[in-house]
Formats: sequence, C-alpha cells, structure tokens
Amino acid sequence: MQTFEVRLRVRYAETDQMGVVYHANYLVWMEMGRVELCRSLGVRYREMEQQDGILLTVVEASCRYLWPARYDDEVVVRTKVERAAARLLQFSYEMLETESGRLLATGMTKHLPCGQDMRPCRFPQKYLEPFGISQHAG
Repeated sequence: MQTFEVRLRVRYAETDQMGVVYHANYLVWMEMGRVELCRSLGVRYREMEQQDGILLTVVEASCRYLWPARYDDEVVVRTKVERAAARLLQFSYEMLETESGRLLATGMTKHLPCGQDMRPCRFPQKYLEPFGISQHAG
C-alpha cells in the first residue's frame, strides 16, 4: 500500500526543558499521519464513529527515537498501512527532519475495530476495499 506524508512544523509548546520535542508528541504526530492517510483513502474517523458506530481503538503503540527534533524544525510523517484484516489494522510510521532527511523516529500502532460497547468487531463491508482487506480475511 502507498505511503502518505504529512508535514508539520515543531511548535515551541511541543518541546521540553532540554529544548527537544517531548517524547509523547511523536505519538500525536503518528495520529495525525494515520488520520490523514485514512482521509486520503476516503475513510473519515468521524463518519466511521458517528454513522457506523465503529471505534478504531489503539491496542498497541511503539516509538523508537533516533534523533531529536527541535523547535521550528519541519518534520514529515510518513504513514502506511502495514497490515490490514477485517479485525485488525497495523500502521507504520517514519518521522524525518525535512531539510536534512534525517530519520528522527519510527513507530507502529495496532488498532482493533470496536463497537460502541468497546467489544471488538469486524470492519463493515465499505471499509474493506479502502484498507485493502480481502473479503475473506479474518
């Protein structure tokens, strides 16, 4: 599946006392990449939640920090669907400093589709094709 890119500029509020981006902000950036990748596929979180009652819950997240980002750096977040099944989506992420191309961090998230009762369920039919899920996938 294709890689989707989101560009952002590090805000002062995203840095810590050491002058580098606070570690939890990378997870926020991963969410930005994931939401925009889904949007590019024609899948909108709000519609999935409000119209179809599907919550895309995070069940696992990891981030490996390789080099610090600093205030005013431009960062590109590359996101792709790494694995897709009727009951699981896995995304991978790369965060790079735009000017140098230096890899800042890599990450991964796994998601289960759940109903409003927070019980795991299968993706409705209309989400299978955008995520590249086989009709017979478990």
